[in-house]
Amino acid sequence: MNKIIVITGPTAVGKTKLSIELAKYFNGEIINADSTQVYKDLDIATAKITKKEKENIPHHLFDIKNIEEIYTVFDYQIDARKTIDDILKRNKTPILVGGTGLYIKAALYDYKFEEENKKNDYSNLDIDELYEKLLNIDPNTDIHKHNRKRVERAINYYEINNKPISEKEKNDIILYDAIFIGLTTDRETLYEKINNRVDVMVKSGLLEEAKTLYDLNIRTKAITTPIGYKELFDYFDNKYDLKFALELIKQRSRKYAKRQYTWFNNQMDIKWFNTDFDNFNNTVIKVEEYINNKNN
Repeated sequence: MNKIIVITGPTAVGKTKLSIELAKYFNGEIINADSTQVYKDLDIATAKITKKEKENIPHHLFDIKNIEEIYTVFDYQIDARKTIDDILKRNKTPILVGGTGLYIKAALYDYKFEEENKKNDYSNLDIDELYEKLLNIDPNTDIHKHNRKRVERAINYYEINNKPISEKEKNDIILYDAIFIGLTTDRETLYEKINNRVDVMVKSGLLEEAKTLYDLNIRTKAITTPIGYKELFDYFDNKYDLKFALELIKQRSRKYAKRQYTWFNNQMDIKWFNTDFDNFNNTVIKVEEYINNKNN
């Protein structure tokens, strides 16, 4: 098989489990496509795969950076393509797994970074003013109002290139032969899975992991981006109680999952499969059959 398999979707739908099964079946190696899992020491809150879960399958671009380091989507593009090409040269199947859509897009598409050559300062504008500015130049944007970083980036791109960033993203040309698989479930089940996952994270040591990072007094993008740490940091600062912090993590995780669906449906041609949580093997078989048909 000379195609790339992409597995994506929101948190808690079984992407990790599916990736292992497909790697066994298609002689594959797994490449991380989650912007938070490239960092060491961010394990529980990011739902990073454990050594046991890997089942001796080669995994790439996990734990490659320290939390003090800056790692951009441009850096990921270079590393991911190098890894993909190496796996293909060895006649194995690259399997890209994760929920960071921009990473997947950067790795596989003719995704240019000309907008990064210059960065304008928008610190004088509040989020309402910024978002209104974005809507004026790109009424069809799917960027969430409160994602200030992406709002600023989209405005910056327009002011440099004189076209909306949404046009650029939708006109990208794919550079690799890839099959896009998405795992999904109904909203009620998904939200229940997300809520339960947070509870399991707490039992697995989420508070201890967050407290260790909190005590380091490092507040880089690596730590402040993932959902789970900043909410607990505020709890450690006595801004609210633990119950509220955990509910905030669940709420933000649910909202993030909703934004992921919107982004992927607008950006990629994904074949969605409903996860059979009662018998996951049924999902695996359906995905394998689909990939085999696409590969013939």
